[in-house]
Amino acid sequence: MDYQNLLVDNKERVLYITINRESKLNALNAATLAELHAALTYAFADEKVGGIIITGAGPKAFVAGADIAEFADLDVEGGRKLAIDGHTKIFNLIENAGKPVIAAINGFALGGGLELAMACHIRIASDNAKMGLPEVCLGLIPGYGGTKRLTRLVGKGKALEMIMTADMITAADAYQFGLVNHVVTPEELIPKAEEILQKIINRAPLAIAAAIKAINAAGQNDVNGYETEIAEFAKCFGTDDFKEGVSAFLEKRKPSFKGK
Repeated sequence: MDYQNLLVDNKERVLYITINRESKLNALNAATLAELHAALTYAFADEKVGGIIITGAGPKAFVAGADIAEFADLDVEGGRKLAIDGHTKIFNLIENAGKPVIAAINGFALGGGLELAMACHIRIASDNAKMGLPEVCLGLIPGYGGTKRLTRLVGKGKALEMIMTADMITAADAYQFGLVNHVVTPEELIPKAEEILQKIINRAPLAIAAAIKAINAAGQNDVNGYETEIAEFAKCFGTDDFKEGVSAFLEKRKPSFKGK
């Protein structure tokens, strides 16, 4: 597929997705969201892709929010469809994927941009990054899972403060609150993401997918996380990767996982 708003590159089993609207601070318009859906769907289905790194073009922004101009003519039903489509095609798709997705936050991550980062499994921020959910300044609230994911990551009180004040926070604050996993210099951002992702994709792929599913279940009120963990744990025993992992351990060698 020819992308107009993304740069997509696959190297050493890592798919790099760069949101490439630098003049718009990489804002998420409808066309960009559609391309993101296509790129992610491809990546999750392609056996040559072990994991994904998402970042923004240029030094200023990861994603500085949604394209607000596209909101102007929406009514209640239009807003509902916008949110449902975003949840289904992008944000929940990432969170529930069986492959690891890392957000490399290289500047402003605001509104839908922070929601995109929070949907990823791991977040790494450059030390000049600024994050926030300013939707109440527009008479809105986060609509792409921000209220749920932020609460899960930083707790109810801090989530309420961030969303109701609409204040931006620094990368250092985000690390302290548990919103990001690591803070590094801008030059170290992609290398740090690559370092972590390479470790992950050298592990057993089916076990990684099972871990994602079980950990996600732990944060869902309508799912018994313990039952999910037990079921995923049991399924691992039926995989070739389990047999390879045990054999490699007993034979004191590195395992060669096939994702089977």
